[in-house]
Amino acid sequence: MDGFERRREQKKKNILEASLQLFKTFGVAKVTIPEIAKQAEVSQVTIYNYFGSKDHLVHEVIIYYVNQIWVDYEQLFGSDLPFPDKIKQIIFEKKETASNIHEDFFHYFIKEYADEESYVEKFYREKALGRFIELFDEGKKQGYIDPNLSNEAIIFYIQMVSEYFQKNEVDPHFLSLTEDLTKIFFYGIVGNQAKKQEE
Repeated sequence: MDGFERRREQKKKNILEASLQLFKTFGVAKVTIPEIAKQAEVSQVTIYNYFGSKDHLVHEVIIYYVNQIWVDYEQLFGSDLPFPDKIKQIIFEKKETASNIHEDFFHYFIKEYADEESYVEKFYREKALGRFIELFDEGKKQGYIDPNLSNEAIIFYIQMVSEYFQKNEVDPHFLSLTEDLTKIFFYGIVGNQAKKQEE
């Protein structure tokens, strides 16, 4: 990549980053192209040259955001954290991030995800799903997860709890239940003590 291409890619990244921060703070509808241009320190013409329209820019920002989130997940998967801590972070850590996202931008994100042909859905099917299954297989081998449980059921549970946290304004008291919800994930409602008695 020559100097011109590097500068072009850097400008594009600056626009995406500026747009993401503004959309997360104020929502998509209230943010204008002039505001994005000022934040990214580029001209409005540059934004239109790179992205064509605000709608296409929003689409590209969502792709950029998904890729950012995935970098965090990959670091988590590859970390030395104990398996239970990885699961806790996957389920609960994103609550703080989600609470800082404007509802309007979140709706755009969900709309994009709901489209079966969207980048988000394709990314999940082709890349993320397999990586999560590898993680659960790791948990089964280490004895944290019942090997008889299907990966589909595990993924459903995690998505259900995680999406509830992200879509709802959760009472701060409810956040104190994360430990209990994690125990339910690992031991079910019968509990670990009953399992030990069976043994």
